[in-house]
Amino acid sequence: MNTSLLREHISNYLRNLQNDRKKHDDDLRERAQRKAFFQGWSADRMRTMGDEDIYDYVSQLWAMRIWSNKRYVVEKMIRENGIEKLKAELVNLIWGQDSVDARWDRFRNGVRHVGPAMMSELLCHAHPDTCMLWNRRAYVAYRYLNIAGLPRYDYQLTGKKYDQLSAYARDIGKEMRTLGATEVDLLTVDYFLWDELQVEDTLSQIHKKGPKTADDAGDVAEIEEVDKLDSETSQFVHNETKDKLAEIGRWLGFSTDTEVKVADGSVVDTVWEATIGNMGRVIYVFEVQTKGSIDSLILNLLKSMNNPAVQGVVAVSDSAQLERIKKHASAVKGLGDKLKYWDYREVLKVYESLQAVYEAINKLGLVPQGF
Repeated sequence: MNTSLLREHISNYLRNLQNDRKKHDDDLRERAQRKAFFQGWSADRMRTMGDEDIYDYVSQLWAMRIWSNKRYVVEKMIRENGIEKLKAELVNLIWGQDSVDARWDRFRNGVRHVGPAMMSELLCHAHPDTCMLWNRRAYVAYRYLNIAGLPRYDYQLTGKKYDQLSAYARDIGKEMRTLGATEVDLLTVDYFLWDELQVEDTLSQIHKKGPKTADDAGDVAEIEEVDKLDSETSQFVHNETKDKLAEIGRWLGFSTDTEVKVADGSVVDTVWEATIGNMGRVIYVFEVQTKGSIDSLILNLLKSMNNPAVQGVVAVSDSAQLERIKKHASAVKGLGDKLKYWDYREVLKVYESLQAVYEAINKLGLVPQGF
């Protein structure tokens, strides 16, 4: 980490706060309110949550502000995880006795539709002295400070990596206190990262390779061949890509779902669906390939095309596997000329780009976002 650069920005940040006491007081008040709200959900209280309680709890997260229909997102979270499992895993993540990295890995591998931004925000509000809030803005700030080994994609953000990122945030907090800041915790650090260190264009920088050190040079390496990932990571990549394909479709105006039966013997990863007036449905099918048989993928796509509403089928994988899929598909009558191909890394980039669009629109404040 570039400590001299950090200190320069801390000094500037503290001067700005001194010159704008109202902002300083408003920030303090907002931080206090948020911590009081989330810390008020004790383990015992969380175990008694109903659907509406979960909505009240989750909908207050900053990470939820990109969604125009928060209730849809929370209902999907409850439906696809099951309310009892979701409550139990939330309790363990926030209040469990195991190490933070172990709780993080258990939650991210066991719970769907709750990404690292939401997980880290819940932890930060409940444990602001030790746990940071990690999101795209934190990535940009850390990158600017020349911090090495930053995770670019959700599947790279393991519990061990989250622990390392939080340790950097604690170091930043120490520097802030050294230079005269008071009442500093990692939520304070988050405000500093947002207000002072968004100095690079997020979308143009987030996918560039960051600085590396000998200790963590492999942390930010591109994963070219997903079939060489270990089984646990491969499944995580598969689920993340599948879910983000669904969200991309929703942002584009489609009705979307995952794990959908579209024809006899064909359950596909993701579908986009649109109704055209009174003419019927149009469906686009996506199959994500990480490990497993390419022949099975092709057979599944062929079966899905038995549904006359299916107008397009797309295979999603890395560049190496997509080439193998093309070779197999070229020999299959009725499929080779209809099958489209999408690199999973491009899917993740498109998701982040659309996410940034929604964040920018929401910053206009056209819809009230009261706490």
